[in-house]
Amino acid sequence: MTLRPAWSAAFEAEALATVERIGPPEQITREWAWGGSTGKDVNVAVIDSGVDADHPAVGGRIAYAAMVEDGEEITVDTRPHKDDFGHGTACAGIIRSIAPDCSITSVKVLGAALKGRGNVFAAGLRWAIENGMNVCNLSLGTTKRDFYSLLHELVDEAYFNDVMLVTAANNMPQASFPSTYSSVISVASHDLPALDVYYCNPRPPVEFGAPGIDVRVAWQNHEWITATGNSFAAPHITGLVARLLAKHPGLSVVHVKGILRAVASNVVDAPSPPR
Repeated sequence: MTLRPAWSAAFEAEALATVERIGPPEQITREWAWGGSTGKDVNVAVIDSGVDADHPAVGGRIAYAAMVEDGEEITVDTRPHKDDFGHGTACAGIIRSIAPDCSITSVKVLGAALKGRGNVFAAGLRWAIENGMNVCNLSLGTTKRDFYSLLHELVDEAYFNDVMLVTAANNMPQASFPSTYSSVISVASHDLPALDVYYCNPRPPVEFGAPGIDVRVAWQNHEWITATGNSFAAPHITGLVARLLAKHPGLSVVHVKGILRAVASNVVDAPSPPR
């Protein structure tokens, strides 16, 4: 039996809450939100271990921005790079499976052991916010309180500039940043294989649940693996957000969160009041 990642309990069948539609959002449908959209012209940053553009799941069309630490200075290298682990390729492959025409930039902040320094992570996030990214997939985070304020400032900057930050909750039962900040779109896993099934959680900080348990994902060397983790749930939502923004440019973070909630798979109509 697969061990479920932490924060996923809210999306188990016996615990899944139904959420009543409230007011105008009941008029929003998935067809209105992203029907017919492929994510075209939406810039998505995969802030991770790199992306293998040649993997069939990714299909090329990748831009690059590697954060390079040199003493006290962090520079940006925009030359093509590879994925040092496989994790970033997995996320990019999931995003492209949902939003095949989105533009992806690999913002490399992690190394071969899927490790990285908090200041490098922050530099990559800052670069994405300042360089025209519409959506950032953050299937990573930190539990170190030393970076709480710095990351909070960057998340606020993204919020005020309508840059969507889709974050994976920690796989362990410990809060990680920035996934617990209120203005990000925080995601944990459910165990259904259907790509079009995702849930909203009325009891945050984790707000949405998407496929992330025993999912087939792209990996290094053009390979595929079966993997489990909230890391692989987040890019499902990132792909949907890319499709939404392609069809409805200019939405704010508040709009996007509201629309995602309105058409989640566990949202039901409120019962009619008694006459």
